[in-house]
Amino acid sequence: MAENNIMQELGPNPSRKEILAHWQPENEAFWNKFGKKIANENLYTSTWALVLSFVVWTLWATIAAKLNLIGFNFTDDQLFTLAALPGLVGATGRLFYTYLPGLLGGKTSTLITTALLLLPIIGLGRALQDPTTSYDTFVLLVSFIGIAGANFSASMANIGFFFPKAHKGLALGINAGVGNLGVSLIYLTAPLLIGWNLSGLFGEGVATPNGMLYLQNVCYFWAIPIAITLGLIWKFMDNLPLSKQSPKSILSIFGNKHTWLMCWIYTCGFGSFIGFSAALGLLVSKEFPEISFSMAAFLGPFIGAGVRPIGGWLADKMDSGSTVTFWSLWVMLAASIVSLLGLQMHSFAIFFGAFLLLFLTTGFVNGASFRMIPYIFNNPFHSSLVTGFTAAIAAYGAFLIPKIFGWSYSNFQNVTPAFYILIAFMVTTIVITWWFYARKGSGIKC
Repeated sequence: MAENNIMQELGPNPSRKEILAHWQPENEAFWNKFGKKIANENLYTSTWALVLSFVVWTLWATIAAKLNLIGFNFTDDQLFTLAALPGLVGATGRLFYTYLPGLLGGKTSTLITTALLLLPIIGLGRALQDPTTSYDTFVLLVSFIGIAGANFSASMANIGFFFPKAHKGLALGINAGVGNLGVSLIYLTAPLLIGWNLSGLFGEGVATPNGMLYLQNVCYFWAIPIAITLGLIWKFMDNLPLSKQSPKSILSIFGNKHTWLMCWIYTCGFGSFIGFSAALGLLVSKEFPEISFSMAAFLGPFIGAGVRPIGGWLADKMDSGSTVTFWSLWVMLAASIVSLLGLQMHSFAIFFGAFLLLFLTTGFVNGASFRMIPYIFNNPFHSSLVTGFTAAIAAYGAFLIPKIFGWSYSNFQNVTPAFYILIAFMVTTIVITWWFYARKGSGIKC
């Protein structure tokens, strides 16, 4: 009866503002007639903005390995530290960005956070053209790039409110998975842009043994689609009239053990995805200097991001995100062990093949584990907060994995101890997933 009343109140041709004011995606009639179109417009626009955020967030990883070729003189530890800094800032920023849609609205928060991407990439483009730029200056600029990584939590927290529970797995999978493709997109385009003489637009290049390099092109080029996207956000996104929650209600998620358990699981998936993406170029240049890797670096992130929506869809179809997550983690563990064996055998084919499988499984874990959250937390607001918070914690993988690799090289002159740590983490994640969610009798169907 209430559903019919809402449809009668809206009438046959309500305005977009009126539809948003009566937003009820679980109402099937409302969803089919009004909600689906608006939700999809917000989803597609938000997803593209998120693609650009991931482009900017991992942009530095495509530049770091070539920095010393154009006149800088940074140590391996300094380079790995710079590669890790965007992850540290992005992860920390996610802790706050999670609340932006509730405070400002999804459209407004997306507009502001996307506009902010222009500042660090333009500044970095200028710094790369001056070989006297200090390491401390790069620390500041590369850290500023990290704000791009924070956009993920705001985006995911916002999109979750637009869709009914039955479609959240696929919607969140599309937003996150296609958004994650920004990592592979920057890896794919950076080698082309670095070698492209656009001196009339973006400045002069530097002559190196590998030919002319134009590192600043990577920064300046991506400022153009970011500026265009601001107009798309203004036209196609909306601010839902979300009810404001009390601080006590917000803080209640931290007293729930499942908040922290899902942080652990999602960190194993997304933390591995983004951490390995940030460190892979430097890792290959250290372990396989004879390999020309620049044009293949996009493959792992592309696969991991591309299958993420499939992970969410499969979890919806099987009605069990925990099952998909559990078995994907087992494959992820096996792929990590084989990757380490490939390094120890100095076989790039074995290492890279296993690493691609590793990226594949991170996509399934990411898509399926995010589908688990709305079923563990029935309150939509709490579900949204936990989604954003787990995304924030997991993003520290972009900082920790490059730092673990750097620590391993500095103290042991090889990367094997770093892999031992990561493998142990995967084993504990398998145990947690099975005991609390995947086994019969766990008490939670998610």
